[in-house]
Amino acid sequence: MAGTSTATHRRLAPLKHAVAQLSPGYFALVMGTGIISVGFKRLGFEGPSWVLMMIAVVSYVILWALFIWRAIAFRPELIADTRDPERVFAFFTIVAGTDVLAVRLLLDGYSQIAVPLVFAAAALWFVFGYTLPWQVLMARDGKPILERTNGTWFIWAVASQSLVIGLAQTQPFLSGTAYWVGILAVLSWSVGVALYMAVALFVMLRVIHHGLTPQQFEPPYWVSMGALAIAVVAGVSIVDMASTPMVDAARVIIGGTIVIFWCFAAWTIPMLVGVGVWRHWVHKVPLTYTPTLWSMVFPLGMFAVASISLGRIDALPIVEVIGKVSLLVALVVWCLAGFGMARKIASVLTAMFART
Repeated sequence: MAGTSTATHRRLAPLKHAVAQLSPGYFALVMGTGIISVGFKRLGFEGPSWVLMMIAVVSYVILWALFIWRAIAFRPELIADTRDPERVFAFFTIVAGTDVLAVRLLLDGYSQIAVPLVFAAAALWFVFGYTLPWQVLMARDGKPILERTNGTWFIWAVASQSLVIGLAQTQPFLSGTAYWVGILAVLSWSVGVALYMAVALFVMLRVIHHGLTPQQFEPPYWVSMGALAIAVVAGVSIVDMASTPMVDAARVIIGGTIVIFWCFAAWTIPMLVGVGVWRHWVHKVPLTYTPTLWSMVFPLGMFAVASISLGRIDALPIVEVIGKVSLLVALVVWCLAGFGMARKIASVLTAMFART
């Protein structure tokens, strides 16, 4: 019996190691898959949209199971992540992933599942928004925080804007609470914009004072563009919300900013591509799979959806065409990231079954 237990423990060792080192930003998989599904849904491609939605649902359930396992069995590693400036803000992918999935489910009429998900995301947004930054600022480890500021910090702003979209889509199902939903939606959008500006300043100061090596320019820096794109979609969502005092007060201001945000998001794309060429082509940094690749998929998908939404609401056909092309690019990157993840999972399974 003891020998059997030892053999089982050795066989599970690769899986346990993978769970212990699980990236806190892995819910970006749900974000990227869900937003591309939303894009295909809006373009009328029901089949691909449904398949991607189901992949997002399955991924969401599996990731929660793995995160709970990690919280129970590998608590020290989890706590270390909550105090690491380079990893802690990736936890906000849980909020954004929940909201994106809820929005996609609502498009197919699954309101009984989607509405509770939006409320759960709102609760996590409040809890994470006050506790995780506090952990970073107060649990000092002797290393400068500014030097470790990176693209994952923008996910905090993304989570705020994702909540706006979720609230706007669930408002018709929350009779009698439109007043409070309007307040929370405008609040979340405003906080998201303020957080974006603050994080952009921190990242700029980091680059100016400490520089950025090719190895340090990782996929999460694409979230700097995705955070602008989701602000566009969130702004469009507020403009389309039912009338409430707060929404009416902010509608004109928000409606006047979404074109500016879209333009700035579009402007950053060539810069991000150029830095990627500098990283991989000039400095030969290997292009290998990491969980952070999903943080590149989501911004591309969100820019596509933002372009489609803006193009339709403001009658800008060229912007909608850009959105359609961007959606195909996002799908290609999603396939590449999915292939890399499949190989990673296969290597873990191979290591498990190779042990005796």
